[in-house]
Amino acid sequence: MIKIVISFFLIIGTFFIFSGTLGVLRFPDVYSRLHAASKASTLGVSGILIGSFIYVLSEMQLFSGKLILGILFVLMTAPVAGHMISRAAYRTGVPLSEKTVFNDLEENNKSNRG
Repeated sequence: MIKIVISFFLIIGTFFIFSGTLGVLRFPDVYSRLHAASKASTLGVSGILIGSFIYVLSEMQLFSGKLILGILFVLMTAPVAGHMISRAAYRTGVPLSEKTVFNDLEENNKSNRG
């Protein structure tokens, strides 16, 4: 039963990493690519690390604090890094996709100016 749970987390993690890779390759602009990369990498790496943690705990009877810290580090830093990179891209004038329907930041900037 433990091996099934370990396999589940590893497969889910691999799925998210693979889907994030497809998102980076297929999405039209830097903002949606960053969204795909940050969300998918967070879930993917966390799934693989959880599977690794359960494996080390069940097979080797070791509690790996490094894996727990790795999970926490990824969960805290990857979304923030993606947000900060997209914010820097927006502020430097990287254009949105032609398919973008609504730019909430532009609307907020207009209402603050006048």
